[in-house]
Amino acid sequence: MNKDIFLTNSLGNKKDKFIPIDPKKIGMYVCGPTVYDNPHIGNARPLVIFDILFKVLKCKYGKNSVTYVRNITDIDDKIIISSKEKKISIDDLTNEITNIFHKDCEYLNCENPTHEPKATENIDLMIEMINKLIENKFAYEKNNHIYFEVSKFKDYGKLSNKKLDDLIAGARVEISKNKKNPADFVLWKPSEENEPSWESPWGKGRPGWHLECSVMSKKFLGDKFDIHGGGRDLIFPHHENEIAQSRCANENEVFANYWVHNGFITISSEKMSKSQGNILKIDSLRNKVNGQVLRLALVSTHYKQPLDWNDKLLSECEKTINKWYESYTDIEKQSLIPDEYLAPLYDDLNTPGYIANLHKLFEKSQKGNLKDKEIFVSACNFIGLLSENKNDWHNFKQSLSKITEDEIKQKINERNLARKNKDYKEADKIRNELLDKGVLIEDKDDTTIWKFK
Repeated sequence: MNKDIFLTNSLGNKKDKFIPIDPKKIGMYVCGPTVYDNPHIGNARPLVIFDILFKVLKCKYGKNSVTYVRNITDIDDKIIISSKEKKISIDDLTNEITNIFHKDCEYLNCENPTHEPKATENIDLMIEMINKLIENKFAYEKNNHIYFEVSKFKDYGKLSNKKLDDLIAGARVEISKNKKNPADFVLWKPSEENEPSWESPWGKGRPGWHLECSVMSKKFLGDKFDIHGGGRDLIFPHHENEIAQSRCANENEVFANYWVHNGFITISSEKMSKSQGNILKIDSLRNKVNGQVLRLALVSTHYKQPLDWNDKLLSECEKTINKWYESYTDIEKQSLIPDEYLAPLYDDLNTPGYIANLHKLFEKSQKGNLKDKEIFVSACNFIGLLSENKNDWHNFKQSLSKITEDEIKQKINERNLARKNKDYKEADKIRNELLDKGVLIEDKDDTTIWKFK
């Protein structure tokens, strides 16, 4: 496929043609979780969005030409606070949350990234980058703290498209008597007693959050790479600070060429927050909603736009997946998806446009042609849907219905008897009972067939 890929680049805030630095060595870095608490549905959106971008890049350039790095932040203030609140060790907390995160990724049918480095595995490289920043006079030490001096970097604020004074006024910055300027951000700080610490030229301490991603992206992708992704909430200060420290340490004019950010998720039009009590954890949905339904819901709106999460959205997505399984067929080898159907994904990951094309392919597949069904299933598989066979899909729905197959057949027999006796009121009552348990029945000739809705 020779069609060009376009992405909305937050650096300039416009849709740009994607031109890789090296088509045979494309690099993408996406900020992963800070493992202090179970991931929520807002964390799920970038997981799925950048999983699809990974697939699109591999489709265009070849699966061996793309390196996808997604980190694990396993040392951070939030982790320390959470471990104290939960009264468990930091190691136990980070291992537990990392395991939950991996289960969430599997549930959402996300591919593994090429590399998944942990911050604590790269402390030496962080100390090395700090030394380089001090040497280049972009960082200073005060009371065993190391800060990046923002005023020394002329392009600070370019990503968020704001002036330095506006950024300071509009953001919650850490106030400290050690700083020269309120906007300066920490690269290294002393650890308190019983907190994780590492030896450094400035005493025992730990790295700042922003520094971790700069170091891990450099380790796997080099001083300059193609795409950096994450949620919109990371534009400032996290990604702004990454650009500053990376460019100043690496002494170059570019850190990442394309900055791709997904929009926020609201819950029934309300912002997710602890105070609202509406933070929806991914693992709380595992036994209630099939992961494919969540995945379809997460890509039902363009990634740049806000997405409102509600019961109606999930219900519509479940109905769609259920309908699509009518054309499911086992395929040994993926069919080639026609270019015109893939085109929306190449145009700034237009997933709603691609879903519209899937509906067209489904209608075409319903005419009974096996090849059309194989193309339809392959097109669904491409974005991580129809990934289970038909039996697994129906078994999951049956597990939610709280009614066994034998009980369904018994109810159908009772209804048939009621119809035979012309007791249509009783027959309708049984139909509604089954419907309440998620079972649809349909009379065809002299036979009643059933399926889970």
